[in-house]
Amino acid sequence: MSPAARRPAALSQDEAFARIRLLRSPNIGPVSYAQLLRRFGDAGSALEALPDLARHGSRPYRLARREVVEREIAATRAAGARYLFHDSPGYPPLLARIEGAPPIFTFRGELALATRPCVAMVGARNASAAAIKLAREFAGALARAGFTVVSGLARGIDGAVHEGSLPTTVGVIASGIDIAYPPQHAALQERIAQEGLLVAEQPAGTTPRGSHFPRRNRIIAGLASGTLVIEAAPQSGSLITARLAGEAGREVMAIPGSPLEPRSHGCNKLIREGAALVQAPEDVIELLTGFSGAPRSSVRDAFGEADWSDEAEAAATEPADIRSLLTAAPVAVDELIRQSGESAAAVQLALLELEIAGLLDRHAGGRVSLAAHG
Repeated sequence: MSPAARRPAALSQDEAFARIRLLRSPNIGPVSYAQLLRRFGDAGSALEALPDLARHGSRPYRLARREVVEREIAATRAAGARYLFHDSPGYPPLLARIEGAPPIFTFRGELALATRPCVAMVGARNASAAAIKLAREFAGALARAGFTVVSGLARGIDGAVHEGSLPTTVGVIASGIDIAYPPQHAALQERIAQEGLLVAEQPAGTTPRGSHFPRRNRIIAGLASGTLVIEAAPQSGSLITARLAGEAGREVMAIPGSPLEPRSHGCNKLIREGAALVQAPEDVIELLTGFSGAPRSSVRDAFGEADWSDEAEAAATEPADIRSLLTAAPVAVDELIRQSGESAAAVQLALLELEIAGLLDRHAGGRVSLAAHG
């Protein structure tokens, strides 16, 4: 069934509230959220079912409190932001295709920028002056060529990218939509919200934590048909973004640097692993113009797509007994289906129940494991 065919004619206020509350409830992530909507048809019914689904847990399940969600919605409105749901018109189509796409995010600015051809540009926070200048020039050239330029509003390369590409830029932040981070980019963040597009997955009022940044990075990579790394150390968040782009089947590009400069080692490593070597904006334009989903770079593993399908089988299935097959080591869901001999729907339901009970962790590439405390 096509995404257009799955979209509701209009989302009622009650259902919108229930969806936000569902996603804010304990142990609910993008995958479990999608499965709950598929199984129960609407968020209100899913909320009613959650306590029973969490029966394997050691404590009674507590939904997100209504008053907490009400405060979040009020703060979002006060910031001049709006919510976008996974099946709303205008949800960025490339983002919808990545594993664990955000079911809900908030935004300020021109949403249409995220549906145009996008290129992500990332790099070091402690970037060299030459790299910052290069990032600003590349971003400007790509914006003039018709691309929306996406980055993460961090210090260094990200800030230069946004400055060079305004107003055709998307800033993806790891905080709530009403929190400026880093503080020295408060004016730039507000300018992006006024002239470009500002996107946040975290609830309004949320200050950024370490775990939020990889989640932000997957959105940066997911919005774009390709990610360009300008300058990065081997263990940097920029390389995480690049690898997420590769796993999603997007183009991965890097600008090479001197082997004597540690901040170039990450880019050089990416090129050695199969990223496209880029030396001028025209190289990026050539790689991404008319991108068809077949990247020339090879920094990738298959990334599963979020499944919002409406399957009658899922609603009629009883959960499989698969807990004995799980350990702390991540295993592919397909492998659990093969070893258990159960249907895919039965295994997915069992995993859903374990996740809601706080006993399951999900990992990239469609893998799962028992939670560390499970």
